[in-house]
Amino acid sequence: MKKLVTLVVVAAVAVSFGFAKPAKKSKVQKIKVAHTNYYVPYDFVNDKGESDGFEVSVLKEIDKLLPDYEFEYYPTSDDDLLIGVLQGKYDVGTKGVWITPERQKKYIFPKTPIGASVIGFVIRSENADEITDIESFAKFSGKLVPISPSNAQYAIIDGYNKEHPDNQIKLVAGDQFQANGDGYVWVNEGRYDAYVDIKLTYQNNILKEGAPYASYKDKLSYVTYKGIPTWPIFNKKHQAFADAYDEAIKILKENGTVSKLAIEYFGEDISALLD
Repeated sequence: MKKLVTLVVVAAVAVSFGFAKPAKKSKVQKIKVAHTNYYVPYDFVNDKGESDGFEVSVLKEIDKLLPDYEFEYYPTSDDDLLIGVLQGKYDVGTKGVWITPERQKKYIFPKTPIGASVIGFVIRSENADEITDIESFAKFSGKLVPISPSNAQYAIIDGYNKEHPDNQIKLVAGDQFQANGDGYVWVNEGRYDAYVDIKLTYQNNILKEGAPYASYKDKLSYVTYKGIPTWPIFNKKHQAFADAYDEAIKILKENGTVSKLAIEYFGEDISALLD
């Protein structure tokens, strides 16, 4: 008994003076986050040379909620992001990504989107009274600028047609354009009556001061269709990290952080436009 008591006392003294072996701390896992360096206000590099944008800011808030992870940000191009996440150069990438069956085969998509992008139609301003939504465009003519089948916009219009067999849009498969401006030019010339476009792209190309197609400002108008979810894409080896993301962004949506950031960067809560 005396020996046992002595051992207990020695052990207690060792702990009190820091001689006992400390408990192992879980190692923080560094996460390489790729984002596009130009897609204002989603993801970009600001004047200070810092990673910035709505999606980047949401990820920074997620990082604060995940003590087992430490995010590092890598501004890059579209192609490098997609290939880099696929090959494991980056762990996650964000660039206003839309989900497609082809991409689902290559990447892990989480359960919860990070944001949204607004999609709609560019039409001639002279038709603005007759074309006010997708249904009225279909009734007007449904004559749409061709879309590449590999483009997520093709699937969106195809989905509308399947849900509205009696009010179809003329969906024609076409090659990818060399420039977004082809659709604006063709609608303005009357070759087609509408061009599917992201609202932000339309604003940057036509409405923004010094925009490349500013001469069309009074000739073309924009009709909103709906919000499309945007997602971060994860390398196939990072299911656990994707699950952690889902838990964190759920908290940020519930406490209003995501909405607050959307208003800060877009001037509106774009996620409210999602179905």
